[in-house]
Amino acid sequence: MPDSRHPAGLLTSAVVLSLALAACSSAPSDGGDRAEPHAGGHLTFALGSDPTCVDPHQAVTNDAVYAARGLVDSLTDQDPATGRIVPWIAASWDVSPDASAFTFHLRDGLTFGDGTPIDAQSVKENLDAVFQLGAKSIPGSGYLSGYRSTEVVDTHTAKVTFDQPNAQFLQATSTSTLGLLAPSTLKRSPESLCAGPLTGSGPFNLDGYTPGKSVELSRRADYAGGSSLWRHAGPAYLERISFTVVPESGVRTGSLGSGQIHAIAGVAPQDEAALKGLGVTLLARSNPGVPVALSINTSRPQPGDIAVRRALEIAVDRKEVVDTVLSGNYRPATSSLSSTTTAYQDNSKLLAHDPAAAGRLLDAAGWTPGPDGIRAKNGVKLDLKVILATNFGPNKSVLELVQQQVKQAGIGITLRVLTIPDYQLAQKSGDYDLAWGNGTRADPDILRSAFSDKLLNLSHIQDPELQALLDAQAAAADPAKRADLVARAQRRVLEQAYQIPVFEMTSVYALSTGVHGVSLGSSSQVQFHDAWLS
Repeated sequence: MPDSRHPAGLLTSAVVLSLALAACSSAPSDGGDRAEPHAGGHLTFALGSDPTCVDPHQAVTNDAVYAARGLVDSLTDQDPATGRIVPWIAASWDVSPDASAFTFHLRDGLTFGDGTPIDAQSVKENLDAVFQLGAKSIPGSGYLSGYRSTEVVDTHTAKVTFDQPNAQFLQATSTSTLGLLAPSTLKRSPESLCAGPLTGSGPFNLDGYTPGKSVELSRRADYAGGSSLWRHAGPAYLERISFTVVPESGVRTGSLGSGQIHAIAGVAPQDEAALKGLGVTLLARSNPGVPVALSINTSRPQPGDIAVRRALEIAVDRKEVVDTVLSGNYRPATSSLSSTTTAYQDNSKLLAHDPAAAGRLLDAAGWTPGPDGIRAKNGVKLDLKVILATNFGPNKSVLELVQQQVKQAGIGITLRVLTIPDYQLAQKSGDYDLAWGNGTRADPDILRSAFSDKLLNLSHIQDPELQALLDAQAAAADPAKRADLVARAQRRVLEQAYQIPVFEMTSVYALSTGVHGVSLGSSSQVQFHDAWLS
């Protein structure tokens, strides 16, 4: 699950909660940096799928965010090692005691790619624009829930106010979803912005987007911004970056080995050993947010039965999935949040593999085994339809193994493999029993994005107890109180089996020996401002 929910393998900035896919140190960067950085060079980066939209405000998938991150700067940044929020466009900020108002003091002398100054008015116009996108910006609609207004206090001071406390908002300002686009760009329709052109505030300009083929970026020679986490100030080193769509993982690996491309994202587990043999650098980091999981559509008859959901939850052998299909860079899910997320709580006891106990739950609920081993009740077989996309190579193999595992408890699963657009349509229509995906965000509020009945809610939940916990954590200004509420929300999701977490998505990148200075941010996205080629 980019704070949004994505088909496993998509990845988004962060919260993204739609379907994201996803990588093992706190803030990994490539290790070949002993030579001196220098300007110039054209880096080619292979994507596993078409970004579909290059507008940072609307981008949801990992492959979209890779390019979008370089196009926009954000008010703040987040240190991946500590989770601390640090300056970027904003030099400093003040938060009201109840976390309902945030005042940002902007750096002077920063501009958009068209030369327009970055000021408080442009901050207001960007936040207003994201809020008005509504459901077109799944992460943004969650980040700005309860948004009242942005006041231009003076040229370099903007005050953002919400109708109620919004503890997650400061972290949200570090995401590309709330990155700043030029005021002239904001005047265009959301549909046209997805296809480009657009002008941002980041170190790179968008030269062009050809759907299904590539996204082309070029260095901004006048760039004077930069996150306080970056190694150097001013323009990026790279002159150009080409994000080329190469759907087949084997072709991406071969192209890297032959020198046709410099870097690849979404390295398939089965390709990791071969890449290490080529001497390339692997960057890997577990994605914060919601693990790769089966979201259960509780509005449908069979998954609406809690006995079915709980049985499914403990019929899955997560360790076998990781050991058999994935690699040592991945870890079994142990909660409804990944272990790299703030306020994560280990709930592995609730997820312990126990097919015999799963069978007993189904027996008690009246599901009896049939001649083929699949249970039935009132003449209807227990066969759950799961939708998945194949933007992350192992998706189908993982679910085929899960299919075998849960059959031991008498649960049938039928896989429905879809393109990303068809997956998104099925997701919106509710035409599924189970939806396979994950969500990426370095803040526990991704639980609200995923499970609130006011937001994405892939599980179609109507649970006042869970909703109260999600709302309360979003309003909790005290970190300890918020962590307690988040812990209770995680447990509630698992006790009711609204989601079956399987493994933590990991972002794995491979870089050729001539690539230096690439690092991973708090949401495991790549940062190219410091990158250079030898």
